[in-house]
Amino acid sequence: MAARSTPVRKAWRSLSWLAGIIVLLVGLNTAGALWWGWGWAPKLALDLEGGTQIILTPTLEDGQTVTDEQLQQSVQIIRNRIDAAGVSESEITTQGGDKIVISIPGTPDQATLERIKASAKMEFRAVLLAGTPSTSTASPTDEPTDDATASATESPAPTDTPAPSDTPTATPTDGSDTSWITPALQEQYDAFTCDQVQDSGANTAPADEPLITCNQAGTEKYLLGPVEVEGADISDAQAGVKTTSTGSSTGEWVVNLTFNSDGTAAFADVTTRLVSLEDPRNRFAVVLDGAVVIAPTANDAITDGHAQISGGFTQESAKTLADQLKYGALPVGFTVESTDTISATLGASQLQSGLIAGLIGLIVVFIYSLFQYRLLGTVTIASLIVAGVITYFVVNILSWREGYRLSLAGVAGLIVAIGFTADSFIVYFERIRDELRDGRGLVGAVEAGWKRALRTVLAAKSVNLLSAIILFVLAVGSVRGFALTLGVTTVIDVIIVILFTHPVLQLLASTKFFSSGHPATGLDPTALGAVYRGRAEFRISKDARRQGASREAERRQTIAERKAAELEAASTGSKKSTSGKKEAR
Repeated sequence: MAARSTPVRKAWRSLSWLAGIIVLLVGLNTAGALWWGWGWAPKLALDLEGGTQIILTPTLEDGQTVTDEQLQQSVQIIRNRIDAAGVSESEITTQGGDKIVISIPGTPDQATLERIKASAKMEFRAVLLAGTPSTSTASPTDEPTDDATASATESPAPTDTPAPSDTPTATPTDGSDTSWITPALQEQYDAFTCDQVQDSGANTAPADEPLITCNQAGTEKYLLGPVEVEGADISDAQAGVKTTSTGSSTGEWVVNLTFNSDGTAAFADVTTRLVSLEDPRNRFAVVLDGAVVIAPTANDAITDGHAQISGGFTQESAKTLADQLKYGALPVGFTVESTDTISATLGASQLQSGLIAGLIGLIVVFIYSLFQYRLLGTVTIASLIVAGVITYFVVNILSWREGYRLSLAGVAGLIVAIGFTADSFIVYFERIRDELRDGRGLVGAVEAGWKRALRTVLAAKSVNLLSAIILFVLAVGSVRGFALTLGVTTVIDVIIVILFTHPVLQLLASTKFFSSGHPATGLDPTALGAVYRGRAEFRISKDARRQGASREAERRQTIAERKAAELEAASTGSKKSTSGKKEAR
């Protein structure tokens, strides 16, 4: 009795784990619907729902043209940014040789639009001058006042003032050298106002020349030296919350940067030099798209290749900037030419057809299971229903939490998963039948068959999962949706087999009806070639034993032995034929 109760206890324990998983999934979906604005159905992709089409046009100077290489690079960067934002099943193509067309499911928010079109060109420059921006500028065409006119009549006419020199008095030795500040540059800095940043071309300023710009809030203006560290030298960027030296959180969102080897060396040189300088030349500016994000003081040399950008970020803006820096700056700037709503390319009828096809496939599997395995097939039906419930909630969570959208290719992945899931049950059932043919009782057959079937199931599912992962990594668009649903359903299949199918069979094996080998159970002793002899045990019939022994002997023969046996059988048949002919004479 104790031996029998052990599998039963294990079965109820596994079913309890499965129930806990289902309760957790239902709870997450309920919480999302109540507090996070989730729906109870997955979001649909472009082919089934439609979305928004954005056309980007490059901003170029007169006489410049965008190359195909620049366009393709921009397409890849934009695709990476959109995927990082959690927007799935988007389509990004080029149009007319100079435009990029982006199709996104649903209606994108402003943050997504900014993430797409921002060039995210980051530079690190040393600060030469810093001050409060001017509120007005003197115009050289201002009309002279009456007092100025009177003064001019009483004094000799002044000679023309020479233009300020634009040539450094000495060759600058580094980015902090004040020799960069020529009289002409000083005059431009004094007259510069922060409302001129957008029109000054600061985003496209030469890297080897000084730059006049302001911070993003327009509260401070700067004269900066040439670029000393480029954004291309950033190997990774992550958004996070700033912590103190003791590890406590300050609640301030920052962007943590990691430089590559070249960037680490260059940044170390810059910060080492700035430490010994006076304010404001002991500061370095982090310049993003021509505007200063932050201009901190270098108190210590940073030689480990790690830096941190702060400056009033929100969680969303910090993540957006981190994604832009991580995937690189666009080779050219873009502006939004148009934003239009597009309709679904396939529509509800194709979705309905796909769901009907899946339902038909499910019914066929049910019918086959009942025909082949009798009441044992009900375990297959119940397992598929439980798998369907878990898959539904998982896909819905991925849709509302991670931005996944269900396309027709994704629906196809769910339909294919029905057959893959049924394969696992068939492997298990046939293993049990093999054990019964070998004379085991039903309880022992379930346990022994499970050990053999589990290895086969895990091997098969590993191949399926590996294929789905490779397809997801290498593919784009709707094919990734197919790979994702295939991978998700593969994992769920393994969970169902372990936590539902096997425990249910353990419980059924302990019942009198199934252990008696009733024909309706699908474990009919006569059909399996074994004879029931009571107390949930079978013995193999003589015919079945003879056939099994013959098959086992054939399997163990070598090729030479098998050929010799075939020749002997052919010779014996020939002798019998000759003998038959003599008797006929």
